Amino acid sequence: MAHNKTNQYRAFFLSFFAAICLTINLLSCINSEPLFECNDPLGCFTISPDEEIKIGVLQALSGKISSLGEAQVRGLSLALDKRDNEILGHPISLQIEDTGCTPEGGANTALKIIADPQMIAVFGSTCSGAAATASKAISDAGLTMISGNNSAPFLTSIAGKHAPNWQPGYFRTAPNEQYAGNTAAEYAFTVQNLRKAAIINDKDIYTTGLTNSFKKAFVELGGEIVLETSVNKGETQMSPVLEAVVHSKAELLFFPLFQAEGGLLLTQARATPELNDLLLIASGALIEKNFLEAVGLAAKGMCFVAPALAKGPGVEKLTSAYIAKYHEEPTVSYFLNAYDAAEILLNAIKQASVSSPDGTLHIGRQKIRDTLYATRSFQGVTGTLSCDQFGDCATPSFHIIRLDDPAFGLKGLEENIVFPTRSK
Repeated sequence: MAHNKTNQYRAFFLSFFAAICLTINLLSCINSEPLFECNDPLGCFTISPDEEIKIGVLQALSGKISSLGEAQVRGLSLALDKRDNEILGHPISLQIEDTGCTPEGGANTALKIIADPQMIAVFGSTCSGAAATASKAISDAGLTMISGNNSAPFLTSIAGKHAPNWQPGYFRTAPNEQYAGNTAAEYAFTVQNLRKAAIINDKDIYTTGLTNSFKKAFVELGGEIVLETSVNKGETQMSPVLEAVVHSKAELLFFPLFQAEGGLLLTQARATPELNDLLLIASGALIEKNFLEAVGLAAKGMCFVAPALAKGPGVEKLTSAYIAKYHEEPTVSYFLNAYDAAEILLNAIKQASVSSPDGTLHIGRQKIRDTLYATRSFQGVTGTLSCDQFGDCATPSFHIIRLDDPAFGLKGLEENIVFPTRSK
């Protein structure tokens, strides 16, 4: 009888422990998350719980145009401040590289960025020439790149078709300047009644894109290009090209150059008596506080083709944040475009992330691109952003501004519109 009871107890405890084990196993199955499986065609990043999210930054941070690159970095920094410098609990780390505003600099710095297999995306560049080489390497590496300053038509689209330097995964929030040349041509022909134009670029894809679009539009209107030439980057003596302008009997000169070449061309043109009546039109590359201060009265009366200036509470608030952080007024308005570029990139990274219970993030490379391409009606500080299939996210809208009084500085110039907005 005792033996039977022992067997009964043994059977009961075995059944009890089996039930507990079964319950534990069932609960384990219920509570466990399935292992993440990456189905992204370009692959996925895995960010461990204690790991940073790395973003590469390619900007021109030395030389005469360093203020443009600095404005881009500051716009990015303001966007990071808004998020306390993190995405889904992971701090954001920046690898900042100086492209020097050259194609070679773009290629070399891109290689430094893609050498790190955990680099999520790239913010840049300042100059379109650097972007052309950098975006090729970055796109081939399966990464996404976005700029708040590049505007050369060659990087995205020309006349509604893929441009020569278009790369998948490249985006920008600065407007495509193929329409800037059109606006400058229309102003010169229809408002100023000028018929003979000289155009000068520096062989960079930005300056060449603008002179090409100006030439096409001006000729279609009935004007004549009497001189088409270029200067070399680093050139200091502009007298040979200015003599050619004199001999061409041009009535206007369109020169979408950067600093320092743009400033030297301007000051030396002002010192050439035969060019006193010549209408000078530059581009957005020279709408910058340091340039205006450097050339002073030489810039009086010259015109610029410029993107329509963003206004409103969002601009005022961000400008106040800029001044509070950097203790100075912005030297160029493109920090606003940089902020918007950072905003939509950081949003895309967040939306493309899959988070595990332990805090591990899985981010699809193509998913980041797809999220950006799908951006529609994003309310940025510069306006409503919608990214098209070419990577252009801003609506091109340009007008002509004129510097009547250098004492009013950058703000006075930007507000002195002499030819209203012309949109795409």
